[in-house]
Amino acid sequence: MMDVAVAYNRFKFIGEEFLTWLWFVIATDPKLAVKYDPDFVALEVGNRMVLENTRKESAERVTIKGDGASLEEGMMALQKGALVSELNLVYRSAELKWQFSVKGESLNISALSIPHSGLPESDEDLDGVVLERADLYERAIKLLEGLFGHFIKLRISSTWQNKTRSAIRNWIQS
Repeated sequence: MMDVAVAYNRFKFIGEEFLTWLWFVIATDPKLAVKYDPDFVALEVGNRMVLENTRKESAERVTIKGDGASLEEGMMALQKGALVSELNLVYRSAELKWQFSVKGESLNISALSIPHSGLPESDEDLDGVVLERADLYERAIKLLEGLFGHFIKLRISSTWQNKTRSAIRNWIQS
């Protein structure tokens, strides 16, 4: 049995590959998420992205932040071999909007902002409001779980080697 620390260090690249692939999907096949939410409208890169290139002797880290920030510097980092290590996402479904960040190393979700739900008008309404808010949190998590599951199936398939890697390389170079 593999030690937890050894397994963590050995496979932590998977999260960074996932976030890099997710950026690729957002740019080239944004409707993929419809499989995981029938009311899906959009998944967009939010206002922060961190890319790291740990393959070099001196690790490089590029942080892009701000609303409307240009992602050109991120593309240049990808061309040099970096992977996305943190990604802020905006998820829209029907008329609702979520925003959250995902760290590649651990796939932790942080700063999850859910759509506004109404305030309880009475004590009897409190349970309903709590359940509605829990459902809103769960919807964002389920979308991310579905996309990650899709990525893992793709990553271990022959399609990854034969098609996906070259498609990602072509996207980075374009």
